[in-house]
Amino acid sequence: MLLTFELIQSYYAAFNAGDAEAMLACLSGDVVHDVNEGKRQTGLESFRVFLAHMDSHYREQAKELVVMASADGHRAAAEFVIYGEYLKKDGDLPDASGQRYVIPVGAFFEVQGGKIARVTNYYNLAEWTRQIGG
Repeated sequence: MLLTFELIQSYYAAFNAGDAEAMLACLSGDVVHDVNEGKRQTGLESFRVFLAHMDSHYREQAKELVVMASADGHRAAAEFVIYGEYLKKDGDLPDASGQRYVIPVGAFFEVQGGKIARVTNYYNLAEWTRQIGG
């Protein structure tokens, strides 16, 4: 279980540092990523593309991180608050002009062989949209 805590904490430390390669190093090669309000993606390359997309549209920091893990270390959850800035219009979302937002997030993980095998994120998109003025 301690390894799972450390793995999830390392994942978010890499996120906050903007270090995509360190984030990817925490993931299994066939990682499953359930994007909030989006489609399920599979594999490191899909995750790499997702991170590049996010970096071009948003600047975010995960703060107030709390990590929980099952006794066997195969499941974990994290609760945190994202402090962000909306940099560039993203698809059908409202226009971007550097709007700032603060939004609570829940994330769920499956861990296999010391790597994150699944990441599922949930946040309130309607509240995010309200905060950016959409």
